[in-house]
Amino acid sequence: MKKEARTATGAPTTLWDRTRQLASEEILGTALRLFTEQGYDETTIAQIAREAGVSQRTLFRYFGTKEDLLGGDQGRFGQVLTDTISEQPAEVGVWEALRAGVAAVLALHDSREQALERFRLLHNTPSLRAGWLEKRLQFQEDLLPLVEARMDTAVGSADPRARAVIATAFACLDAASMTWVGNDGKGDIMDLYDECLAAVRG
Repeated sequence: MKKEARTATGAPTTLWDRTRQLASEEILGTALRLFTEQGYDETTIAQIAREAGVSQRTLFRYFGTKEDLLGGDQGRFGQVLTDTISEQPAEVGVWEALRAGVAAVLALHDSREQALERFRLLHNTPSLRAGWLEKRLQFQEDLLPLVEARMDTAVGSADPRARAVIATAFACLDAASMTWVGNDGKGDIMDLYDECLAAVRG
């Protein structure tokens, strides 16, 4: 028996919810295809909207920026990251909590193939790379009080250890994703993340 579709809160989805989700997936798929075929900077919003069969106004109702068409809602990624780390039991160490957050964010990608194309574009497009670095700094600031608390460091103190731990986790994610892209998606990105972290931690 087919299960009834439900929202993230567990409530049954409406026809509007399902229609909106399908439209969002169609727009994302079209954008990713065009970015891959002709380059991120060379692809216009007007072209994406035209090929997806929607108006530019409709496209912007689903996605606030052109960057959102590549990686999805970055605000959602940040929220999932902080929520996942916050939800880890108190006895979970800081490295394990951060790993759980990274895994949860990676799981937001629709498929392995889309994740690979998104990372490939991110690492090979200077404008996207610059935007990612800016967002990453904000994510690190958002995580700081959570990591300080898990490390028994006074929140807002001059102790640099929490910042160093967070920066290391993000650097390992960068190294893992770059290696994964270089290997054309072979292997598991979280295994590469673990290898990078093990190398840094000695």
